[in-house]
Formats: sequence, C-alpha cells, structure tokens
Amino acid sequence: MTTVPHVRPYRSADREALADICVRTADNGGDSRHLYPDPGLMPALFAEPYAHLEPELTFVLDDGSGHAVGYILGTADTHGFVKSFRETWLPLVTDRFPEPAGTPGTLTEEMTALLYRPERMILPQLDGYPAHLHIDLLPPWQRRGFGSELMRTFLNALREKGVPAVHLSMLTANTPARAFYDRLGFGELAVPDPGPLTYLGRSTEGCGGDRMGR
Repeated sequence: MTTVPHVRPYRSADREALADICVRTADNGGDSRHLYPDPGLMPALFAEPYAHLEPELTFVLDDGSGHAVGYILGTADTHGFVKSFRETWLPLVTDRFPEPAGTPGTLTEEMTALLYRPERMILPQLDGYPAHLHIDLLPPWQRRGFGSELMRTFLNALREKGVPAVHLSMLTANTPARAFYDRLGFGELAVPDPGPLTYLGRSTEGCGGDRMGR
C-alpha cells in the first residue's frame, strides 16, 4: 500500500472528505462553516455534482493513509454537464435545498438560487474552452507542488478524451489562487460583466512537470 501522498482516482468512499474539503476552502480559499447553516450547500454546488455525474474526471490527493486532503474535478463538456445537472443532479438536492421564493435576501439564499441556475455556466466567450474545473486543497497541503500534480492529472485525462481546452472561474480577490493559475499557464478570458469573478483558460496540451510550474 502506498504510504506517501499521491494523486489517485476518486472513490465513493471519498465523498465525505470531498465535501469537507469543499466546505473548508469555500470562503475565498478559507473555511466557510461560519457562513452557511447547512454545510452541505457548497459541496452540492461545487463538488458533489461533478463526482456524481463525471467520476472519471474526479481525482483526489491522498495523504498516504487513504484519506483525501485535496481534489480536482470538473467536466469535459460544460454544455452537457449543465443539462445533466438540471435533469439528474438537481432532483437529488431540491428537498434539502428548496428554491428561494422571490429575491434572495441572505448569502445562503443567494447561493441556493445558483443551484437552480446551472445555465449560468454557459457563456459564448468560453465555447473554445469546453471543459471546466474546480480544484481545492486543505491549507496544510497547499504550496507543496500537489496542486500542480492534480492539475497535470486532470489535463491529461481531458486530453485523452480529445478535449482541447479548459476554463475555470475564480474570485478576483483571491490573489494567491491567481498566482497559482498563472504559474500553470492559464490566461485571462474576456467575459462581459463578470462581477466578482475572473475567468481563466488554457490548452490541455503542454502539461509536463516543467510547464506546470511545479
């Protein structure tokens, strides 16, 4: 059994750890448990649907004991994912997270409303970057090269599927994340009225160790 940290495919037994990582990194890279009464909201939006719908594109950083301490996940086809999110994922979470009535008045209501608007992920300016991703590592595992390793694994998997390019969105205020993505070869994508977000993209080619800023 491997006893050193390593990247491996997601397993169903990782679901609880996946959710915990998401929660503890969902506040601009920090712990979000103080923001949402139900800690399952952020995972239901940004982690669990990917593991459920496209588990073959979900990878975790294993700490060497079998426990996941980071992940990268996403979709090869954003348009197809949005359709599956609405038709397959949303019915699984509506009882726990009912759609807010009227204009959202709290942060929880704002984020819950996003569950019911998966089409927000489709922007014409991103059509040349059909895949998208989310990557998160618990703080003790950051800045140690593991993020680059996760990204390389994900990009290789996309390339094997014939996907030419990938995009992501990030909070513009999260400057450490932006520096990380810059090192990995992501460039800014022009999107009208992005609000607090910045959109970045890159080709799935050229993801060897040196090119990935490891």
